[in-house]
Amino acid sequence: MLQDLKEIEESITESTVWEKTSNVLSMHFNIGDNISISIFDVIILVTVIFITSLFLRVIFKILTRKLPENDKGKFNVVYGYFRWLVYLVIFLITLHSVGVNVTAVFAASAALLIGIGLALQTLFQDIISGVFILIDQTVHVGDIIELEGKIGRVEEIKLRTTRAVTIDNKVLIIPNHLYLTNTLYNWTQNGSLTRENITVGVAYGSDVELVRKLLLQAASTHPDVISSPEPNVIFTDFGDSSLNFRLVFTLADSFKATFPKSDIRFEINRLFKEHKISIPFPQRDVHIIEK
Repeated sequence: MLQDLKEIEESITESTVWEKTSNVLSMHFNIGDNISISIFDVIILVTVIFITSLFLRVIFKILTRKLPENDKGKFNVVYGYFRWLVYLVIFLITLHSVGVNVTAVFAASAALLIGIGLALQTLFQDIISGVFILIDQTVHVGDIIELEGKIGRVEEIKLRTTRAVTIDNKVLIIPNHLYLTNTLYNWTQNGSLTRENITVGVAYGSDVELVRKLLLQAASTHPDVISSPEPNVIFTDFGDSSLNFRLVFTLADSFKATFPKSDIRFEINRLFKEHKISIPFPQRDVHIIEK
């Protein structure tokens, strides 16, 4: 009999504890007029966010397993922005699932979200472009790139901008979103060797074989010109006032191509003067008709 009474008391006690716990978990807190959330809802939110965090950590390891160590840190910063965006989406979905009026949450913050979205539009474009650069490895530090007619050697790739130095030692700050909206020329994607050319015209009646010989001499004697592939001369056209030629040669450092090309032009001018080959200028005959 006493044992039965004890079992009844324990059952009542357990029922009372569960009822109190249930009452505590079901307590609602009102945020404003239209938003209400319970302690149980908060526990569900915390659990879901924790599981999402573990899932995102696995995804991060998968995405960065082939990235160089220097790029992993940069990608981690970008991934941090993405992670918070995922948290926000999961947070809102979970709120909707537990019965919270998500529409009221959006209505309360709509103006703020629109303002932030407009202000950060270009910033997000730059960051997303920076992610693409890190993942597909289209540009590396040390590459010589040409973008919108500007040429520079890449010194640093950040999440929002790429810093390059021009041949004049000027720092060129390139917003990363320009990589998505413009054509990028990577001069050194296939190596540091590049084919350069110089165009020149000579007067009609000149010895074209001698012109070809002198152009090859001017290029092959310069110390910065690579012997293989060897320089070549192309007879491009019969112009209005000149016979046009293109001298093609290979340089080891295309970033400093301006100086070797200038030296070769000086040498071409000297050789042409020495061999009596003239470089013509456009001429027009003017006829005056008297009435």
